[in-house]
Amino acid sequence: MKKPIVISDPFPRTLDLIFTKEKTKELKNKYKILTVPEKNKKKFYENNIDKATFILGQPDLNKKILSKAKKLKAIINVESNFMNNVDYKYCFKKRIHVIATSPVFSKPVAEIALGMTLSLLRNIHDAHFDFIKGKEKYGLESNLKASLLSGKKIGLIGFGDLARSLYPLLLPFTKDISIYDPWVPKKIIRNLGFKSINLNQIFKNCEIIYVLAAVTTKNKNLIDKKLLNKLNSNSLFILMSRAAVVNFKDLIKRVKKGDIFVATDVFPQEPVKKNDPIRKVKNILFSAHRAGALKSAFFNMGNIVLKDMDLISKNLQPRHCKIAKLKTVGLLASKPVAIN
Repeated sequence: MKKPIVISDPFPRTLDLIFTKEKTKELKNKYKILTVPEKNKKKFYENNIDKATFILGQPDLNKKILSKAKKLKAIINVESNFMNNVDYKYCFKKRIHVIATSPVFSKPVAEIALGMTLSLLRNIHDAHFDFIKGKEKYGLESNLKASLLSGKKIGLIGFGDLARSLYPLLLPFTKDISIYDPWVPKKIIRNLGFKSINLNQIFKNCEIIYVLAAVTTKNKNLIDKKLLNKLNSNSLFILMSRAAVVNFKDLIKRVKKGDIFVATDVFPQEPVKKNDPIRKVKNILFSAHRAGALKSAFFNMGNIVLKDMDLISKNLQPRHCKIAKLKTVGLLASKPVAIN
């Protein structure tokens, strides 16, 4: 019996990044791998897509190319963001699954978000550098602006994979959690014991706000000066999803007032230029788009890919990767990552 063919085109990922040696062996035992060349990709797909059962990657696939794919069962996006480079309508019509490996990043991002929150509240990072410089303060003097996470009013902007991994980590500290997500029915949010409120209420009432939303054609620069100026003094604003949701110029102006604290893992342009003035802004805890980038997360990517390929091969629904939804996938507008 011939092995099903997998077209391997995972850039910016590599197979070695997402599969352990054991899982690579499993992949090659079950499937025949066709590796896409760096040059003449379009011609490669035109000549080979008719043979493929799976595509591992996120190539440009218009209707003309997809119409040749008579055996194709799934396109598995390992960059993890659905992009506007696939004819999704055609895929849904022909029952070609389009799935992404984004769930593997939710726990790592949630955990570092919690860590950044605690560091901002207790000034852990600055106290560390003060000690190294011999400028440390002891006891109460070092905690004059510090506060507890316990009992804080939390706001989550976006209630997808990231938020659903974060909120269980917050519950031991506080149950006062409000959520804004126009894509999630209010009933689902209320059934979890949370409040579904609008953005104005989030910024007026919440002491800690997490931005966890995907970028869409409708929410670019959604968080601007009008919302940011509603933040109360000593509020925390923590950006863990995509930079395009926030107007960064407005954010920088707001934080320069000196009465709020910000943590961000993402930036409008990455890598950030060495002379970018943002590097000198106080009250910001920086992370260089590293929140989800753990070896364990990337290897988990390979695990869930193999599990869903196995299910799809048996004509079952994928259960481990994120499934593209026709109503919303066309609205997503994330930029692909450049660095693993």
